Amino acid sequence: MKDEEEKIVKKAKKGDDKAFGELYDTYMPRIYRFIFLKVKRKQDAEDLSHQVFLSAWQNIQSYEFRGFPFSSWLYRIAGNAVIDYYRTWKNNASLDNMPEDYFSENPELAKNVDAVMDIQFVKTFLHKLESDQQNVLIMKFVDDLSNKEIAEALGKKEGAVRVIQHRALKQLKKYIDESRPYSKTEEA
Repeated sequence: MKDEEEKIVKKAKKGDDKAFGELYDTYMPRIYRFIFLKVKRKQDAEDLSHQVFLSAWQNIQSYEFRGFPFSSWLYRIAGNAVIDYYRTWKNNASLDNMPEDYFSENPELAKNVDAVMDIQFVKTFLHKLESDQQNVLIMKFVDDLSNKEIAEALGKKEGAVRVIQHRALKQLKKYIDESRPYSKTEEA
């Protein structure tokens, strides 16, 4: 797989748009998921994901193989795009701007409410974590990257990634425990 990816990247570096299309098809879902879990709105995640791949296409000549997957480079670009997004982001979302029928009874929508609520629940607490902690948890548990791949994407050592992951999980558990409607004394 690694050798095959390297061949595809080399073709893309020579301007082969079909080869870059293969990279896009392979990595777009992961990069989108990574960004979506870090930003507030689906549209913003889509826009940022496309910006990441546009930037990758424009700068692919500067990409160098260092023994890590191409995705490590893309995650680094995505992380920077999210940072830039939050530097300029203004929360202007309002329920007043939603179409009236958006909240109407819809059987298909009802089936997905639990899944959406679970994602929103996780996103709420994920956003409370430090940026590095968010990145590590998303890359590790959502995108199933190894600590080595995460370290390369974030420009950190593998040991640092393990420490960040441990602290992030501990903090996430604390946030979840604090959000429960009952106290520990009521459980006993």
